Amino acid sequence: MSVNYKDKYEMVIGLEVHAQLKTNTKIFGREGCEFGRDPNTETGPVTLAFPGVLPVLNKNCVNMGILAGLALHSTIAKRCKFDRKQYFYPDLPKGYQISQYDEPICLGGYVQISNKKIGITRAHLEEDAGKLVHAGAAGLYGSSYSLVDLNRAGTPLLEIVSEPDMRSSQEAREYVENLRNILKYVGVCDGNLEEGSMRADANISIRPIGESKFGTRAEIKNVNSFRSLVHALEYEFVRQAEIIEEGGKVVQETRLWDDATGTTNSMRGKEDAHDYRYFPEPDLMPLEISQEWIDEVKSKMPELPDEKMARYQSIGLSEYDASVLVNQIDMALYFDKLIDLKADAKTASNFLMGEVAAFLKEEKISIEDSKLTPENFVKLLELLKKGTISNNIAKSLIIDILKTGEDANALVEKKGLSVISDESSILPIVQKIIQSNPEQVSAYKGGKDKLFGFFVGQAMKETKGRANPQMLNKLLKQELDK
Repeated sequence: MSVNYKDKYEMVIGLEVHAQLKTNTKIFGREGCEFGRDPNTETGPVTLAFPGVLPVLNKNCVNMGILAGLALHSTIAKRCKFDRKQYFYPDLPKGYQISQYDEPICLGGYVQISNKKIGITRAHLEEDAGKLVHAGAAGLYGSSYSLVDLNRAGTPLLEIVSEPDMRSSQEAREYVENLRNILKYVGVCDGNLEEGSMRADANISIRPIGESKFGTRAEIKNVNSFRSLVHALEYEFVRQAEIIEEGGKVVQETRLWDDATGTTNSMRGKEDAHDYRYFPEPDLMPLEISQEWIDEVKSKMPELPDEKMARYQSIGLSEYDASVLVNQIDMALYFDKLIDLKADAKTASNFLMGEVAAFLKEEKISIEDSKLTPENFVKLLELLKKGTISNNIAKSLIIDILKTGEDANALVEKKGLSVISDESSILPIVQKIIQSNPEQVSAYKGGKDKLFGFFVGQAMKETKGRANPQMLNKLLKQELDK
């Protein structure tokens, strides 16, 4: 697959993103839905589809659906309903899924990426199925087998269906990244792809460049990372192009992405809506959503990523710095606390993206799990601003505080790290260094100006980095020019 077909064909991509809503209980029952519990411990009569049990809609799921829809610029339906989607899998005890078909909770909307808006067709509420755990040939009785874990069955999902507006794998990646950020900022989904709380199915077709008619699409499942999404789309683009180049026809089907082999493999023929035999869910009344309800949810809308980006740039951050912070919600919320405490925006962001980010990555913790409180961080920045400590000392101290949580002022006092700024303390050190290095002094006076840095380094070493740089440079120049 080394031939480049991108001069001849273009991708047409639409995405179906399933976002698990951050509720404590399932969408139609009281069972919990915490990730990582022992298999089949978060089940109950509704999840297990006991005879005679009835679904009861979790109102918090509706609130989250409304909130997400507003953040995505969607129209919130004043009336929506639930439907039965008929299909049988071993991890779906009822034999059908409660979803929304022709009257979803959200219609229209868009997600802004760097160069355009990606349209949203709809977003609807539904329940998740369970999970099959497959074992290989070395299993029981010497043959392969599958186990069923129903903890996930009934977990609330918001499925967000995009328009086929993306034309490259990178656009698809940016769309999912921006969508995840929006959902995390409004607090409806934690966006953890590895835990399956956000999953993307990609629909991709190709067509000759300049053609307006869509080709036959394939749906790709089992994409659980941004990297996998890009690789799966690139592979599928070439696979479809090769079929067409060889005179074949692309068939509509569902394919699985195999991360180990870097290939997509046929799973089943793609079902159409009529295959699911949708009909209105008889055990749930249609949902009426008043404008008052929408307004109440809207009043709780937090600042969205685009708004935060604009605000950060207005207080002095570059577009790059702002985007780095905004794309890490915990870091952005921490940065907001620093700004509320009157910290200098640029200095604070430099430390966050530099020393702090490196420490957190190494320790594999979040900023919230560190011992660096915003109040103590601001104390350190104030010491730097006043000239009490140097920038290098501040970089060293912030690591100590991240580990111990010790008060910045007390730490500077205990370690004797305050900057030496008075001339009477620095001058003798400068004179001593000049007297101890006659050869370098002679070379400097002979025109080797770069040796000035040598003298600065020696003085900093002598003062353990505490000498005021401006004062030190002034006195060195004064003594060397004599």
